[in-house]
Amino acid sequence: MIALVERHLAHLAGERRLAGATLAAYRSDLLAFSGFLTHHLGGPAGEGDLAALKPADIRAFLAARRRDGAGTRTLARNLAALRSFLRFCEREGIASAAPARAIRTPKQPDRLPRPVDAGAARRIARGDVEDALAEPWIAARDTAVFALAYGAGLRVGEILSLRRGAFATGRVEALRILGKGGKERVVPLLAVVEDKVRAYLDLCPYRAAADGPLFFGARGGPLDSRIVRKAMAELRGRLGLPASATPHALRHAFATHLLAGGGDLRTIQELLGHASLSTTQVYTRIEPEGLMALYRDTHPRARKKAG
Repeated sequence: MIALVERHLAHLAGERRLAGATLAAYRSDLLAFSGFLTHHLGGPAGEGDLAALKPADIRAFLAARRRDGAGTRTLARNLAALRSFLRFCEREGIASAAPARAIRTPKQPDRLPRPVDAGAARRIARGDVEDALAEPWIAARDTAVFALAYGAGLRVGEILSLRRGAFATGRVEALRILGKGGKERVVPLLAVVEDKVRAYLDLCPYRAAADGPLFFGARGGPLDSRIVRKAMAELRGRLGLPASATPHALRHAFATHLLAGGGDLRTIQELLGHASLSTTQVYTRIEPEGLMALYRDTHPRARKKAG
């Protein structure tokens, strides 16, 4: 079964171009299922055992995972990994995907994104919060990263994947971003955000070729996401922000504040790189007061009622 799992993951990486984090999670899930089957069947599972799978076997696996402390989201991912794997096995003529399809996905808790409020987001992206301990170029680097998250709505992984060549010429009006699933999008770049990036580049002691990283760590290697999270945690302390104020929350703030300011939902979807509009629509539930104010100011019937 392990060999089958690796073939499946290679297919997902090559054909589906799934993100590395997703592949790692699926590998963990499928290896956990393999270990469960070994215990469940009394020996290593083979192709014949996969062909004989029943919905009850998958329910038993999910129940075991829950007993081990897995939450609802983890269980849903476990099931998604199994469905994907069994569909691969079905195409290979090894087993049926029907047992996994027969299992209902666990109901997810209703969790809304928690953006940073507009005032704090602007202070972070402008670099207004002084860090006396950081070297000037590192402080400028962190500000540039946060400015790209809030000012362009980029994921941390997308920011860290930017190449030096993107800023090799004059004014940069847009960035070409390769997002989740290898989906490419073009994101406009505000002049104030570009200024923060160029301020970092002027101070950075390291130089890279056009295809080298844009952002460096303190020792000259590519900047790691853990360092970005650590920098944000230090900013949270200085600003008195809650633990929910993460680098990714700046991306949420980008979407929420655009929407509250009258931004078009479809355009915001394209800027964020969401595959489905339903993913973007969750932001309409975060800013009800701003949306109602926009309705009152712009909708003809609302103006008529007010008159």
